[in-house]
Amino acid sequence: MENTLPSIPAKRYFTIGEVGDLCGVKPHVLRYWEQEFTQLRPMKRRGNRRYYQHHEVLMIRKIRDLLYEQGFTISGARNKMQEIQESEREKKRQIDGRLDGSAAGLDEGGLDDAPAFAQAPGVAHAHWQQVRSELLEIRELLAAA
Repeated sequence: MENTLPSIPAKRYFTIGEVGDLCGVKPHVLRYWEQEFTQLRPMKRRGNRRYYQHHEVLMIRKIRDLLYEQGFTISGARNKMQEIQESEREKKRQIDGRLDGSAAGLDEGGLDDAPAFAQAPGVAHAHWQQVRSELLEIRELLAAA
């Protein structure tokens, strides 16, 4: 599925027409899916114009895959999307729980704790903690200047 779809540009917001092109779905189908999938809530501006964010484009691609490629019904795809969402929340809770005790050390100790994070099961989270630590150091250097 993903091979035939164009790559998603690095933009903050996408119009319904752009999302339709990126996901291979017509705009009226996207509006219908908004009614069927509660997770899909694009921001609306003047005149009820929809603006989708990157994560919503990915979600639409997943819904499209479930419906068109894997043969799910709307109801089945809705249930599957809820399962995926709950699974992701649980993974995040587990990662946050494992890193809670160590994350506080980054503010004080700089990058000394980073290698311990890299071995933990939430390497992506650890990476962002390291980036945060580096930014805090930069802020301190700028404040001192």
